[in-house]
Amino acid sequence: MEKSKLKFIPAQQNDIKYLLDLRINTMNEHLINSEMDIDVKNHIKRIKYKWDDLKIILLNNNRIGMLKVFEDDLNIEIIQIQIDPKYQNFGTGEQIIRLKIKEVIKKRKSLIVSVLKQNKAKKLYDKLGFKVIEENDSSYLMKYQYS
Repeated sequence: MEKSKLKFIPAQQNDIKYLLDLRINTMNEHLINSEMDIDVKNHIKRIKYKWDDLKIILLNNNRIGMLKVFEDDLNIEIIQIQIDPKYQNFGTGEQIIRLKIKEVIKKRKSLIVSVLKQNKAKKLYDKLGFKVIEENDSSYLMKYQYS
């Protein structure tokens, strides 16, 4: 995949169906394994949370996922990142996270992400230098600290 072909565009209301399908396809397995609810109403609530921070990820003008990022004075938080299963395992998620790492280094902030304990994406965060700073029964809160 060519790095220059990735784009991030604001989500529109007509993207809800796509985002719901994406969330079900990428998260249900992890939510079930974590004994968490997979009710459609909860999925929609999670999609709409911080709606203004949600971007559709495009590759060659095709929707391949979503990224929701929130920034404050100290941190940039990846609230959600979901890549369509057809586009997983090609390094796209890693490429996006590396872009965010470059951003936090430039801004001298930290990058925060919460990952379900049952989600194998934790290995990627470990590989990229994130450290667990908190945990609860179902997830880890991880942080990348610029140096």
